[in-house]
Amino acid sequence: MSATKLSVNINKVALIRNSRGSNLPDVLKFARDCEEFGADGITVHPRPDERHIRYSDLQGLKDQNTTEFNIEGYPSQDFIDKVVAVVPDQVTLVPDPPGVLTSNQGWDIGLHKEFLIDTISKFKEFGIRVSLFIEPDPSIIALAKAVQADRVELYTGHYADEFLQNRQRAVEAYSKTAQEAFDAGIGLNAGHDLNLDNLRFFKENVIGLKEVSIGHALISDALYYGISNVIKMYKNELSFR
Repeated sequence: MSATKLSVNINKVALIRNSRGSNLPDVLKFARDCEEFGADGITVHPRPDERHIRYSDLQGLKDQNTTEFNIEGYPSQDFIDKVVAVVPDQVTLVPDPPGVLTSNQGWDIGLHKEFLIDTISKFKEFGIRVSLFIEPDPSIIALAKAVQADRVELYTGHYADEFLQNRQRAVEAYSKTAQEAFDAGIGLNAGHDLNLDNLRFFKENVIGLKEVSIGHALISDALYYGISNVIKMYKNELSFR
């Protein structure tokens, strides 16, 4: 098995910063340190209310980035304009309505096919790799290919919810979807509620996993172990052969 990249989502760091109206912690410095400690990428997900990462953070993060920079979000016109102004390595499109707390479902690509074709083409004009946030369902892969997505990101909330009860059943749909993506030549990412308990098993059973984006669990673990140690711990779960 090849190593899978770890992209650290720093939204929760920005949430702490914003709670006091100052620049502590410094989001840019934290992102630099994550890369220095071994992260393969930085992920942010600006939301319309900017309750954590702000659009004003994006250019600074891009300018200093030495790994991969991934911006997630719902592709409103405002989001599109701000992302193409920065030109990250990857944009991950999620179907979140404006007030949602966290991303908790994938795209209905069939329903939004024309919108996604048009949106994806706008990002590709700027050389930005496009990933679509999807449910674990093999039939979705053909739809993702039809709208010209470069990658899909599997929503792993269902896997995390069922992992402790029946891990083999929890991962089954993900394994099948991953095989379909591999056969179709579409890159595969994953994210949402992956942690140190369930990450290795997921990696073992999901073929072709290029990248995981992890924020909430990783930042929570850092409260106990420190961010440098935690990045190494997560990378260890992903880098076995």
